[in-house]
Amino acid sequence: MAVVGAGAAGALTAMQLCETAIRRSTPLELVLIDPAPEAGRGIAYATPDPRHRLNVPAGGMSCYPDDPTHFVRWLRAHGEPDASACDFVSRHRFGAYLADSLGQAVIRAHGTVAVSRLRTKATGCTWTAGGRAALRLADGRTQRADSVVIATGPTPGPRGWAPAVLRASDRFVPDPWAPGALDPLAGDAHAAADVLLVGTGLTAVDMALSLERSGRRVHAVSRGGELPRPHALTALPPLQADPGLPGLPLAQLRAAVRRHVAAAVRAHGDWRPAVDGLRPLTQAMWARLSDDDRADFLARDASRWNVHRHRMPPATAESVQRALAARRLRLHTGQVRDVAEVPGGGLAVTLSGGRTLHVGWVVDCTGPGLRVEECADPLWRGLLADGTAMPGPLGIGVATDGGRLRPGRAPAIRAGSPAAAPPPLFTLGAARRGELWETTAVPEIRVQAAEVAAAVLEPLREPVRGRRRPTDINGLPVSTHAAAAAAYRTGLERLLKVRAGAETALARAVELDPGFALGHAALALVGHECGADVDVPRALADAQRAARERADERERAFVEVVTRRIAGSGGDEALTRHLAAYPGDALALSVAVPTIAFSGVTDLDGAMARRLVERTTSAYEGHWFHTSLLAFMRQDDGRFDEAGELARRALAVEPAAGHAVHALAHVHYETGAHERGRDWLDGWIGDQGRGATHRAHFSWHVALHELALDDPDAVRRRWFAQLAPGRVNGVRALVDSGSLLWRARMSGCWTGEQPVEGVLAAVEREVVERPATPFTAMHGAVALTAAGDLAALRRLRTHAAGADPVQREVVAPLCEALEAVLEERWPDAVARLESIRPVLRKVGGSAAQREVVEETLLFALVSGGRCEAARRLLETRLDRRDSPADHRRLAALPGLD
Repeated sequence: MAVVGAGAAGALTAMQLCETAIRRSTPLELVLIDPAPEAGRGIAYATPDPRHRLNVPAGGMSCYPDDPTHFVRWLRAHGEPDASACDFVSRHRFGAYLADSLGQAVIRAHGTVAVSRLRTKATGCTWTAGGRAALRLADGRTQRADSVVIATGPTPGPRGWAPAVLRASDRFVPDPWAPGALDPLAGDAHAAADVLLVGTGLTAVDMALSLERSGRRVHAVSRGGELPRPHALTALPPLQADPGLPGLPLAQLRAAVRRHVAAAVRAHGDWRPAVDGLRPLTQAMWARLSDDDRADFLARDASRWNVHRHRMPPATAESVQRALAARRLRLHTGQVRDVAEVPGGGLAVTLSGGRTLHVGWVVDCTGPGLRVEECADPLWRGLLADGTAMPGPLGIGVATDGGRLRPGRAPAIRAGSPAAAPPPLFTLGAARRGELWETTAVPEIRVQAAEVAAAVLEPLREPVRGRRRPTDINGLPVSTHAAAAAAYRTGLERLLKVRAGAETALARAVELDPGFALGHAALALVGHECGADVDVPRALADAQRAARERADERERAFVEVVTRRIAGSGGDEALTRHLAAYPGDALALSVAVPTIAFSGVTDLDGAMARRLVERTTSAYEGHWFHTSLLAFMRQDDGRFDEAGELARRALAVEPAAGHAVHALAHVHYETGAHERGRDWLDGWIGDQGRGATHRAHFSWHVALHELALDDPDAVRRRWFAQLAPGRVNGVRALVDSGSLLWRARMSGCWTGEQPVEGVLAAVEREVVERPATPFTAMHGAVALTAAGDLAALRRLRTHAAGADPVQREVVAPLCEALEAVLEERWPDAVARLESIRPVLRKVGGSAAQREVVEETLLFALVSGGRCEAARRLLETRLDRRDSPADHRRLAALPGLD
């Protein structure tokens, strides 16, 4: 495969070719042809000037259409930990991201895809009788390929507007993006010489920033004399446009768009949401216009559309406004009519209307050309001349069928060769502007790159053979080969036992088979819900890609479950439907039941999880895993004797069964068997528990017994020996170590300073302040309160208020309650904590974990002088289970309120 051009479009195509090839296990030789010193940057992102910024926020600039946060994550991992989706990053920085992402894709594909690069230009292309391309290169070589993707980007526009005197002058800069093109303008000898920019679009804005300085005036002229509009400081959500707009004649479309803009202004006081809401429909609207309407749009509407659609970053707009106010930047409406050399140096440029500007330099900022017949690229000219390509609508770009070049006539092949089918020659980006109009920005090009890669590789897809597929641990078929299936089974067994190393085995499974959808989905889950070191968005995107290409109905349904669960939208409903159809899917059942590994379904009364376990009984035939889950559900129902019996039955078969151990730990705690529970669980931790992935959580359970036994010395020893940072890190430190410290403080079992800062340092700040799940968010709020970090607690509240429904309903009010605790506003704290308790179950986890909120309520009641209410709450707890600590606290309460 040859990709001609290694700028943004070529790099994105190469990435997709690499990743599609490894998912499909398709051996590929990929050749990138481009003279640039570095692949990925192209012209647009090679500028080193930090004032040249992207005109799209970072959240819209991911390389991957199905992984929208990829660029933001890259920024955070490369020296910008506070980067957000709203940032307008320098274009040079984005070029580094493109180059690095291409490099990573090449590394991941090693062994399947062999990538080479030729630093030269392709100047022509012919096709042999065997259907292979012969690319002529500028250095005299020929590169043969089975398929070719032309990704050369926009071509320079015609310079017919420039008089002959100007075109011949060394004071004319025809391509301001060419390396070193602006160097003469920056030299000391010409630092004060005025400059004329022809064009007032985004290129002119960047050039004005680079060239503007004290003592120099920069002029900019265009027919409309308008600069791009700025982005809003705070972005508003797009206003969805009427899906019926495509297909309207231009006159009706103009009126409909005006109404749409007016609606946005009425609703938001801003036109930008209207323009942003049109973006998903723009290509369809253009495609369904007649050629006459398209020509009319170009003549009357295109300039106005461009200044509103392609906007300046706020910081750039502010700099431009300062330059305008200081009259270092002047705008003119008109065209260049005449140019004359000035004796002693400089140019006299006469504009339409008669005004003459005396400048040292003229810079062409008119942007790329539209019509293909004006293109000077020898490769495109040759393809058009021999009929391999044909012009697109109105002569703009070229005609394609979904990116595959549409020939104008039978392509030229060697004499005597038989006629051949249209060659596998593809293009994307600017070359498709005649068909799509909006096709030059990364959000459009990345979609086309994925489509082109799939189309290029489709003829190489191996037919599905009738061989029997391997299975998971419960006999369900999996769409992969035997080695990857074996690694997946190992990972699944470790998840079901709650043993360490599950993510390592799952990572091995997808390393062996990058197209294994279930492996990627399982990795995304353990990263999202268990805090494993997994790039969750990447794993989820890989799962979705693999599921589209090679998965059965069950596997696709499970990927959909994981997608919804991570997005926080309809995950419970999708999960219950999946288990109704596939009750033997052990991983799905493990996810659904809120025991220890996953947060489970989040319905209010727990009945959903209970029913799921009951209904799937026949699919497991008494398997220890299912028996363990059943034990946990029984203790959650308060059926402690039955739960204990079931847990012991599962442990007799599999002594390392973590779910059964967890169920028995809850039985001991909820029945007040604190000494027996402490001793039994402590022994298990020292034996089978050595390999438990949630060993810290079992230590936390032992510490709960020690808290209940009112043994502060034992709690401290336990914390430092088994729960201190270094022994426990990541989300587990937040959930177990941090919550234990807070409970110990609330109950009066740990007085004085607590090592909370170490807990927070053991967790990524992103996890604490922007958690993915309500369960993690609840514990983040507790840890921040224990640390007294009111500012961070408020940031978490802001995040929760805009996150999934459970975080909005439960976590945001909890943060407000904890803020009241820190500020000692006890009536507010009590009122908010009491209002949360009926819906607290929605955050997931166990009753013992959610009890941290009840402990906080008790503390707030006593601190606020509401001792009788505290007495009632303690007596209710003691009726439920015995606790020496609660007896002590009850005895310490003063008389009636």
